[in-house]
Amino acid sequence: MWILPNFIGGIGFVKNVIKPSQNNSNQSSDTLALAPPVLNIPYEATNSAQIDIKGFGTPTSKVKLYIDDESSQTIGVLSDGSFIFENVTLNLGTNNIYGKTVDDKGQESLPSKTIKLQFDNETPSLSINEPEDSKVVQGGDKKVRVSGKTEPGVKVFINDMQIIVGGDGNFSTDQPLNEGANTISIKAVDAASNTNELQRRVNYNP
Repeated sequence: MWILPNFIGGIGFVKNVIKPSQNNSNQSSDTLALAPPVLNIPYEATNSAQIDIKGFGTPTSKVKLYIDDESSQTIGVLSDGSFIFENVTLNLGTNNIYGKTVDDKGQESLPSKTIKLQFDNETPSLSINEPEDSKVVQGGDKKVRVSGKTEPGVKVFINDMQIIVGGDGNFSTDQPLNEGANTISIKAVDAASNTNELQRRVNYNP
């Protein structure tokens, strides 16, 4: 019985089975060789539906931008490594933004670090408990109590001076008065720079 040729053929078959695909190996190496870009968004929230996104990547390569895992734009990287995506449209709410480097063969790198950006175009709620509008203060220590409520995490300014706001959105402070007519401006500003402003007029008589 002559079995050596069959045995040799079997070895060849085994080699083909366990030998990794050259194409897959090259593709994996190309992906690992591509450095992901670095995106720069210097804020966590915005009230703009469209923004510009700057960053750095491999010179003369391309960068593909993704928002919530959907491809948004692809642009070229300049020779100094910089790039800028202009007029990027955001989704209302939280946007998960990242980029990938793309070489001239169409191979993509691993994703960059994901940046979470909140798009919020609604003004924060604001209510004033005291004082009532056109309040008259007579004598005393030339002050009036200003209190109200806004949303948690919102900043409150009275006549452009920031005051302390409780974790539940409540605030209360004493505002000094000048003799005669006083206009008190109460402004609430959220993380996306949306603003809600109310005014109260108070007259002080010594």
